[in-house]
Amino acid sequence: MAGLAESGSNPDVDLLYDINGLAKDAPHWFDRVMEYVGEYGLLLAMVLLVVWCWWSVRRRGGEHAASSVAALVWAPLAAGLAVLVNVPIRGFVRRPRPFLDHQGLDVLVSGKTDFSFVSDHATITMAMGVALFVANRRFGLVGIGLALLEGFCRVYMGVHYPTDVVGGFALGTAVALLLSPLAMLLLTPLLRAVDGTAWGSRLIRARRGPGREETVVPGARTGGRARSEERDLAA
Repeated sequence: MAGLAESGSNPDVDLLYDINGLAKDAPHWFDRVMEYVGEYGLLLAMVLLVVWCWWSVRRRGGEHAASSVAALVWAPLAAGLAVLVNVPIRGFVRRPRPFLDHQGLDVLVSGKTDFSFVSDHATITMAMGVALFVANRRFGLVGIGLALLEGFCRVYMGVHYPTDVVGGFALGTAVALLLSPLAMLLLTPLLRAVDGTAWGSRLIRARRGPGREETVVPGARTGGRARSEERDLAA
């Protein structure tokens, strides 16, 4: 692979050097910011985005509140399941980290001794972003944007090839989409049962005064067109 990189015939390695080369020209403080953002910050941002969406669903309430929250619960579960699926994939492919095979990379994070394909960070963020998109398009688009930024950061940091990131995106998307119907089939009755309890209902819907309960979902317009125009959250 190193020989291919030298000859310029490997687009994956060429793109790795191009993106990681930006780190060499950037100020030291910017590299430190990218290190934190790529390693921890975007994962935290994705979790906060899911919590924000849940808070919005909880405030709106309505007859579909339980199924809406069930769709949001699937987001972190999809990410965790995708990482578990990645364990045998990494063991089968056994691709070394790029800095082990290629000289001259600016590696921003040390201590990476596991295999490179596929990227766990890309897998987690894209699985959550796609699952969130299934639940709510507005929040989901933001989540997918964060996942794309995470993938860029992993290559910029010198710890993954671009194809590691693309593989993570594909794996996260596949798990989130293909298993979503089964997840909703299992989670929706569970969340409805929780909604029926005194303590659990507070997780599903906020308390409202008489006559204030709404039936719209996050992102829906108010008024008579709300029900017909948008059903963002899975029923």
